[in-house]
Parts: sequence; C-alpha cells; structure tokens
Amino acid sequence: MKLKKGDTVIVIAGKDKGKTGEITQVSPKTNKVKVAGVNTAKRHTAARGQTANTGGIIDKDMPVDASNVMLVHKGKPTRVGFKIKADGTKVRVAKSTGDEI
Repeated sequence: MKLKKGDTVIVIAGKDKGKTGEITQVSPKTNKVKVAGVNTAKRHTAARGQTANTGGIIDKDMPVDASNVMLVHKGKPTRVGFKIKADGTKVRVAKSTGDEI
C-alpha cells in the first residue's frame, strides 16, 4: 500500500469529495484507510458505569477505499510511486515532482 498513517490526503471521489485530512488508520488487507473528519457516522452509545462513559451520540470516522484518496504533497494532490536508491533502500516518490516523500 502506498499510503501510510500520518499522511495528509484529499478525497477525490464520494460524498466527501474535496475534503482533506490525516490518515489515522490503514488496512492493507481490505485496501481501506480512515481519514480524520471524513466519512463520519453517528454512533449511539449507552452509558456504562457512573464515571467512565457518559453515553450519547458520537461521530465516528468510517473507512474509505484507498483508491478514493490521493496524497497531498506540497499543497497539491499527487500519485505515489516507489524508487530504489543506490544503497538498496526503497523510498516513496511523488509522481508529479519526483521528490522523495
């Protein structure tokens, strides 16, 4: 998977198209990512105990398919590629500029 936790991405398809946020979770098996503030759902929770959880309605971020987000590099969305350096290390590269990420 070309995206990592902590990357800033922009949503390019779906109901939240145009929103940007930081990736909080990556699931390579299902090819999905969770982005902060994107694709939120309301979760109704009951109170558990007296002090731990007060309950109520909580906004919860739901996963988005990785193909619907694009990495933001230097303020612009870009595709991601890989490059192997001379010393054998594999690094991510922004396709638009050729810079290392």
